[in-house]
Amino acid sequence: MPNIGPTELLIVAVLLVVVLAIVVGAVMAARKGGRAVSGGVPTAPLTPQGLHETVTGLTRQGQKIQAIKELRRYTGLGLKEAKDVVDAVAMGRDLWSHPLMARVRAAHPVESPSTVAITGPDLATRVRELKAAGRAEQAIHLVRGETGMGEREAELFVEAL
Repeated sequence: MPNIGPTELLIVAVLLVVVLAIVVGAVMAARKGGRAVSGGVPTAPLTPQGLHETVTGLTRQGQKIQAIKELRRYTGLGLKEAKDVVDAVAMGRDLWSHPLMARVRAAHPVESPSTVAITGPDLATRVRELKAAGRAEQAIHLVRGETGMGEREAELFVEAL
């Protein structure tokens, strides 16, 4: 039987501590997050309807930061983009009607009628109302924000209405 010296015992002890730390860290992360996450993407993603309900509910409760986190976790949107979407939801827009959600809609088709329906007047109607009220600059800003158009394109759109 080989002789185990203090150096070998120290190496074995360090390895045990490292393995224990990894196991404890994994258990704590699973408890904290509520669901396993691999590479920043949830392993059990929400459905499109579930995302809609979660983001809308959190926003209505005044938990915009948590709504942004959930939106980013599910969609992969950047911080600014997710904040823009949550701000629009807070102002009463439907989550799935936001232009930034187009790539998410392509990856996760939305089948529920409640997430497809867009409440309120369409963009053209709102632009016409702003233009009639003499607020053409605000109409251009609205078009740019909802469509992602450049300034000149948005001006041409507003002038055409």
